[in-house]
Amino acid sequence: MRIRQIGAALAAAAVFALPAAPAQAASRIVPLDLAAGQQPENIALEPDGSADLTFAYTGEIGRVTPDGRVRVIARIPVPADGDVPVVHKKLFLGGIVRAPGGDLYVAVSTGTAATGLYRVRPGSAPVQVAALSPAGFQNGVARDPAGGDVFVADSFGSVVRRVSPRTGRVTDWATGELLAPVSGFGANGVQVHDDAVWVSNLDRGTLVRLPLTGAPGRVAASGLGPVDDFAFHGDTVVAAVNQENRVVTVGRDGTRTILSTSDGLANPTSVAVRGDTLYVADSAYFGGQPNLLRTHLR
Repeated sequence: MRIRQIGAALAAAAVFALPAAPAQAASRIVPLDLAAGQQPENIALEPDGSADLTFAYTGEIGRVTPDGRVRVIARIPVPADGDVPVVHKKLFLGGIVRAPGGDLYVAVSTGTAATGLYRVRPGSAPVQVAALSPAGFQNGVARDPAGGDVFVADSFGSVVRRVSPRTGRVTDWATGELLAPVSGFGANGVQVHDDAVWVSNLDRGTLVRLPLTGAPGRVAASGLGPVDDFAFHGDTVVAAVNQENRVVTVGRDGTRTILSTSDGLANPTSVAVRGDTLYVADSAYFGGQPNLLRTHLR
């Protein structure tokens, strides 16, 4: 499908060449346990190459080591009276981001006062550092490296909130139609890049750029389909297209599918990039096997 490029930053971006051999030839897939609820929603990378994963409905945060071992490093309590809007689960773990000192920040939805941004320190009980709207669906998160604030996308509330983990202060940093859902999920993945907050809108199939200066936001790419989380490799976007079981790159000549079901994808929810290594979390919400896929961008 053809992508209409609007943003100047994306227009100048480099594009990956498609691999000459099948992508799975250079990939490693770590299977996860569907029966145990190990459906990964989001990824944060550790300095040693381990991947920290939020398991969507169990309250657990797992760590997958470079050699493929999986262990639970933290559990956020599941409230007995929880009822997350639309999905009607007792809890939903969304985005996860790592601060330089090792603290992890996780977006939690419960439909109760337990909804909020949580700090996770392995070996200690998770702590709610800020309360967020129980009526919302807290999804992607990104950390502002300049001041340490965390941006949280509310997929139902048409808003990206700015949260101070230090003080617990919450502000509606960006709102409006660019972030709004059509019939399901709006603002989804979040990244801070090139002096802006970038947000994917799943229902609208768009990528939105919101300058950190507060200048008006704009659509940077459209026609992406049900785009979930995304990451940057230089100025090229790498995005998970959930229900279509694809990972795509978006650059100056449009979009390219670089991974698909033949590579083991099963509803990719999130991606992370370090160097030329790509991590993809597959949640298997609609069938298949949940897994963490690791491959090289070529």
